[in-house]
Amino acid sequence: MIEAVRTRRSVRKFTGRDVEDEVVLQLFESARLAPSGHNTQPWRFIVVRSPEAKRALAKAAHGQSWMDAAPVFIVCVADVRCRIQDEPGLEVNETSPQFALKQVIRDTAIAVEHAVLEAEALGLGTCWVAWYEQADVRPILGIPADKFVVAILPLGYPAEAPGERPRKKLDEIVMFEKWEEKAGKA
Repeated sequence: MIEAVRTRRSVRKFTGRDVEDEVVLQLFESARLAPSGHNTQPWRFIVVRSPEAKRALAKAAHGQSWMDAAPVFIVCVADVRCRIQDEPGLEVNETSPQFALKQVIRDTAIAVEHAVLEAEALGLGTCWVAWYEQADVRPILGIPADKFVVAILPLGYPAEAPGERPRKKLDEIVMFEKWEEKAGKA
């Protein structure tokens, strides 16, 4: 497991090789097994292969045209209705105050990372894209207003091998028993 965590990189260049449906389903099997609060399993995934939809999503993601090279996009959606059933007309976005929305985003993020690590283990590349507005992405795929798009994952066989990025040392990020300010650390 640690090897996939160590070697996973954000890939933004892909070969032209298609990703088979059975491989995509294997990613979802890993995501499906993720834990969630009260076992609500709020994640939903949309597989996008249409060039038109992919271009529209890349445009909605602030014009990140590199995304177009990926043969598949996985749009990762959190369904807040697993926690809020009795609020008609519910609409969620980046500024929504509902605590339940924060819970389903957290839970869906766990499932997304399971899929990302499975992709790495299968020799695939991904990049977690989250720079977009809900209102720009949802209409492209007909996603209802009470769902929250957590990530768009361009997925494919990598045409690059990005190097390791700097990481903080454990003593910079780990504390025991209580919060402590580290001298000289922000």
